[in-house]
Amino acid sequence: MFIETVPNRDSPPAVLLRESYRDEQGRSQKRTLANLSKLPRDMIDTLKAVLKGATVVGTGPQELEVERSLPHGHVAAAVGMIRKIALDRLILSASRDAASRRYCDLVLAMMADRLIAPRSKLGFVRAVDEETASSSLGAVLRLGRVKEREAYEALDWLLERQARIENSLARRHLEDGVLVLYDVSSSYFEGRCCPLARYGHSRDHRKDRPQIVYGLLCTREGLPIAVEVFDGNTADPSTLSGQIEKMKDRFGVSRVVVVGDRGMITSARIRDDLRPANLDWITCLRAPAVQALAAENGPLQLSLFDDRDLAEISAPDLFPGERLIVCRNHDLAIERARKREDLLAATERDLTRIEAQVRRKSAALRDAAKIGLAVGAVLNKRKMAKHFVVTIRDGHLSWQRRPALDRGQSARPRLPVHACLPCRVAPAAGIGAAVVPRHRPGGSQGGANLSSCAGRTVRCGQGQEGNKALGRRSASHELHRPHCASRNTRSQHHARARAPQASLHPSLHSNRPPGGCLPTARARSRPCPVTETPRGGISRRIKYFCDSWVKTSD
Repeated sequence: MFIETVPNRDSPPAVLLRESYRDEQGRSQKRTLANLSKLPRDMIDTLKAVLKGATVVGTGPQELEVERSLPHGHVAAAVGMIRKIALDRLILSASRDAASRRYCDLVLAMMADRLIAPRSKLGFVRAVDEETASSSLGAVLRLGRVKEREAYEALDWLLERQARIENSLARRHLEDGVLVLYDVSSSYFEGRCCPLARYGHSRDHRKDRPQIVYGLLCTREGLPIAVEVFDGNTADPSTLSGQIEKMKDRFGVSRVVVVGDRGMITSARIRDDLRPANLDWITCLRAPAVQALAAENGPLQLSLFDDRDLAEISAPDLFPGERLIVCRNHDLAIERARKREDLLAATERDLTRIEAQVRRKSAALRDAAKIGLAVGAVLNKRKMAKHFVVTIRDGHLSWQRRPALDRGQSARPRLPVHACLPCRVAPAAGIGAAVVPRHRPGGSQGGANLSSCAGRTVRCGQGQEGNKALGRRSASHELHRPHCASRNTRSQHHARARAPQASLHPSLHSNRPPGGCLPTARARSRPCPVTETPRGGISRRIKYFCDSWVKTSD
């Protein structure tokens, strides 16, 4: 039986279902069983396939059953990128035996699985097992059946090669003048057998669990170079000296500029680690030091920000041989004022509700103690107690906003922590620096007062030799203010008459690159790499400044 197509002159060809047979004389003949010309073309092709012995698979929902389908796209992306940057060859290196190849594949699988779906080692073993696989990771790397013991043995194998891998990554990505980032984090630990697990400051908000602390050293692009694990009760600043020694001794980075926030680069670390090693440093001042600068007749005065947003001051008594740079940000001042007003409005609504409860005839809040507890809960919820004057008696509650003058926002130069967070910069001997630090949200709006500056104070000091303290100059040495979105909205601010200003360093008068960063005019023999703490304290402006400083110094 077969299907034959017969031409039909000018008409469409005829599609006939025929069979062959032999007549009485034994000759081969064929006869037509059916005319299939009116059937669809795909149905005719299906009949041809069936007549040739093929198996027809239905396409209906009841005819197909999907037994298993493993996700593959994220696995292909993760494993493909690992192979593209040749990380697998870097880990395996000269080890070519079967055990090393097996451990290398397991390490790559754990890396990819950490990117795809972070989980425990037991969860990883289940995820790559052929019977319980949740992705195509095990099939792509041809892992086969994986035991939990093999995962831990692969980590031990990797630990033995950590120093070699880190040195190879440093040779590939680090050189003199490159920006190096360093930060510390922690993870809580389940179990009782880890020798490094200790109770400490938990970033996971799990004070009930011991933890481990780890520090990561990476390039500006985020490429990891080295990692180190510390005891769970290790303070962040105490890990800095080891990283400096690692970069100078193991990686061969000769010059380093350490840039970090107040939590990483403390005064103790400057005194014990940075200055003895003759290293440059850029960091933040703490709130008490800024309050001392902003005291009456102090170097940090309101007139600094009359017609400029960036200025340099000196404080020989407090910070001898160091440079202090103060910066004001109008955008953040507006944002801080908006946030404060929202908090005050929300607090007023809650106080109005409590006041209405007290005034009811059948009110439960009649006792002064109960009223005080309710009001205290509202004020402490948003930390707005200093902004209100509250009067409480039995059966009576009244409140009003405290004037801004009484809160110290316009009475005298003050720098509360939420209004002006300082920075502190100190290059080594014979090296100058200028920096525009990052800004943080908060602060207030209006008024020429330091509480609404929404700026930062930068401390720039020298190493052992140091530069001479900078004297004050006239207001003609004006600094261009940083680029910001509110430039057009501040025409009135720039239209004000200029007042005598504090001193400005000559190195800050040169043209600045885009982004508001200041190159220094001092010459350097060669560029310096920079170590930075990316978490909380340093912005992209500091990164850009450090690069610009290196380029212009050459």
